Amino acid sequence: MSRDYSKFLPSAGPAVAPKRTLSTIETLGWQPWFAQQISADEMVETPPVRVVEVHRNGLHVLGDEVDMLIPPGPDGTVGDWLMLNRDRTGDSRVLQRKSLFKRRAPGTDRKLQLIAANVETAFIVSSCNQDFNVARLERYVAVALEAEVEPVILLTKTDLSDATDAFIERAAAISDLTPVLALDARGGEPREKLAEWCRTGRTLAFLGSSGVGKSTLTNALMGTDDIDTQGIREDDAKGRHTTTRRQLHVLPGGGVVLDTPGMRELQLTDAAAGIGGLFSDIEDLATECRFGDCQHDTEPGCAVLAALEEGRIDAARLGRWRKLVAEDRYNSASLAERRARDKAFGKMVRPITSNKQRR
Repeated sequence: MSRDYSKFLPSAGPAVAPKRTLSTIETLGWQPWFAQQISADEMVETPPVRVVEVHRNGLHVLGDEVDMLIPPGPDGTVGDWLMLNRDRTGDSRVLQRKSLFKRRAPGTDRKLQLIAANVETAFIVSSCNQDFNVARLERYVAVALEAEVEPVILLTKTDLSDATDAFIERAAAISDLTPVLALDARGGEPREKLAEWCRTGRTLAFLGSSGVGKSTLTNALMGTDDIDTQGIREDDAKGRHTTTRRQLHVLPGGGVVLDTPGMRELQLTDAAAGIGGLFSDIEDLATECRFGDCQHDTEPGCAVLAALEEGRIDAARLGRWRKLVAEDRYNSASLAERRARDKAFGKMVRPITSNKQRR
């Protein structure tokens, strides 16, 4: 059954900002979704805090009268809400997430990497230059749809391009669920054009390659120059890594924004629903194939191949769909195998550890 993405469509208008003074956790995005997971006693004994940065030596968390680095222990990522156990921080409870961005970690050890949690809108940023890549944008949109996060494509460096309209047209063809905005990341344009999403209590994220303007956009929304930025290489429009870690920033007008380092590799895993939402036309055709296990290659009665021959779907787009589906299936199976192996190893080690503790 396909997902309902109607919540991504334009709403009646922005919510009216509350007039009362907000608590720290409310400015950080605390919502009824999280409050309903805890009791009043828990709120006092283990106060809620949000992970605003992940360091090698622990998690930087903020809350009401809390600003501290806790040692590694809770399996949290940027954007997570924890119920902070001050006496045993490693036992702090991670609250159920509204959304989660994840990928297969780079390398060959088949690990899952958590990117960010509890994001509501993902601004997928690309430049109007050689950085623009439809396949890469599709990956980010698929990841957002899988997490049930609203995707918005932002095209930057419009001041340096004579073909902005062509870039907008290509980006808009990616998905009807994804608005496309073109802007200059500097100055007041981001605050004006993104005001609809920058509301109190909402968490936003800038995702994309290095050098596309994610940190510049964050600075523009914050009204500061606190985050260092760098230009791109002139010969190939490739960016230089400026942001080195994922970090949440509170916006002065409301909302929280996540600035992320550029990701050279975004391997999909457990993203079948997101891919299905992005390529819903092709996946709907696949249900009409004569055989349920049709690979859409040479099989007779393939509705996908018939649509390709009739020109109803684009060959390049079909190829990208096939690639993402195959990648997702492989990575999902590989990670499931690793989880099963780790679980079996844990069962083997647990009795040994218990015996040592008894001694």
